[in-house]
Amino acid sequence: MSRTYQLAAGMPALAAEGASQHRALIITLFAVFVAATLGITVWAGRQTKGAEDFYAGGRQFSGFQNGLAISGDYMSAASFLGIAGAIALFGYDGFLYSIGFLVAWLVALLLVAEPLRNSGRFTMGDVLAYRMRQRPVRTAAGVSTIVVSIFYLLAQMAGAGALVTLLLGITSETGKILVVVLVGIVMILYVTIGGMKGTTWVQMVKAVLLIVGTLLITFLVMLKFNFNISELLGRAAEESGKGAAFLEPGLKYGATATSKIDFLSLGIALVLGTAGLPHILIRFYTVPTAKAARKSVNWAIGIIGVFYLMTIALGFGAAALVGPKAITEANPAGNTAAPQLAQAIGGGADSTGGAILLAVISAVAFATILAVVAGLTLASSSSFAHDLYVNVIKKGKASEQEEVRAARWATVGIGAVAIVLGVFARGLNVAGLVALAFAVAASANLPTILYSLFWKRFTTSGALWSIYGGLISSVFLVLFSPVVSGKETSMFPGADFAFFPLENPGLISIPLGFLLGWLGSLLSKEEPDVKKYAELEVRSLTGTGAH
Repeated sequence: MSRTYQLAAGMPALAAEGASQHRALIITLFAVFVAATLGITVWAGRQTKGAEDFYAGGRQFSGFQNGLAISGDYMSAASFLGIAGAIALFGYDGFLYSIGFLVAWLVALLLVAEPLRNSGRFTMGDVLAYRMRQRPVRTAAGVSTIVVSIFYLLAQMAGAGALVTLLLGITSETGKILVVVLVGIVMILYVTIGGMKGTTWVQMVKAVLLIVGTLLITFLVMLKFNFNISELLGRAAEESGKGAAFLEPGLKYGATATSKIDFLSLGIALVLGTAGLPHILIRFYTVPTAKAARKSVNWAIGIIGVFYLMTIALGFGAAALVGPKAITEANPAGNTAAPQLAQAIGGGADSTGGAILLAVISAVAFATILAVVAGLTLASSSSFAHDLYVNVIKKGKASEQEEVRAARWATVGIGAVAIVLGVFARGLNVAGLVALAFAVAASANLPTILYSLFWKRFTTSGALWSIYGGLISSVFLVLFSPVVSGKETSMFPGADFAFFPLENPGLISIPLGFLLGWLGSLLSKEEPDVKKYAELEVRSLTGTGAH
């Protein structure tokens, strides 16, 4: 996991050298995108009247629009930069990431999308609190949402800082800090001004840009190999230095028993974590009906599936045309493979075509980061305002205006935290942050949601045990794993306090989250509210009484 998600600790000399002659072009592209999306945000902000508009975009988006926005929200910098790098360096094993990310949507479609849309109003806490004690459950849901969002947010912030500073040739520490601050400010503006409407439109624009950019590179790569995928794979295997092993399982996850178990753990976290990610869950509330929620997931699966299929051309194309040696020299994690491929396919570092393609792909990567960052900030600020402020602190007695004001101030606060942490994390390996986000989502959020929707004996104690148990266990195991210390690619490579051998805790913390939810309910003296469960079951399956 660490290799895939270690974002641009050293954007290539190609960007610094080849792009230096075309710096104005890159800056212009960045400026045009930021200005255009801010314009969309301001336009959407003028139509945001109350809490429903701010949190759920007035539930006015169609299934297709929401599917496009979900795609924009889901396909993060890790997907675009990381997976291309993983395939370029590890061949078949790298492509397994694409499969894991895509299969995850079947869980969301079959188990979560429709029931969640019918059962809640704005946040995951709405579903959990329907048949349980409001204050403790909403507090736990709010804490879990904010923790997942901030860690995921921090990974994107660190990636954005590295991407922009290196593309613009900024070398001073002060300049790098200012870039992280600037990204954070833009993110805060998106959410405070536009709310869900503005964020959704930005995500839709970003999804289109990402698909078009990836299509362009895919077309040019396939053109280079006469649209013969066998020729592409053969050249990639040859240039990799690994021969036929490059196209077979086991290059990354087959050397030792631990690496095989690690892959299983990572796969479980990716597949189950997606259905518990807060910024994905809140998207189901932006459509008018459960049918539209289901349709939006179908569209998302189609769009995301096409994108992940194209990562074959990105990854193997980079291996064939750039070569693993040049990729790892530029960035040991391989996350510069896509920009390097864009430059190579456009004519090389000194060519105008190469510089233009590099600028376009880099701008798309930056757009990707901004859209995901906005979605994460909105998810965490919504949970703080709706779950913690209104229902815990104010005990449900706050007006809509107060609620939206609290959400906007929460956005500023969470944005400030992300900026400060992003400044400190800008030179660190962000693998642990992304791994933690997926692991916590799968360990704490998903078991609680599924138990709440489908198990009538589930109680408040079970929910608290599940959320806090999954949260604490996943954080603890990641802190003492090779992601944080003990390896060259660790967060703290100079230290070694890792005793947990796996890079992802999913194999332990996810079953533990389910187990604690079951055990907490059985040991609880509280009688489950069977009547409330029956009401929730009818609502989740039929939509009767849904908002």
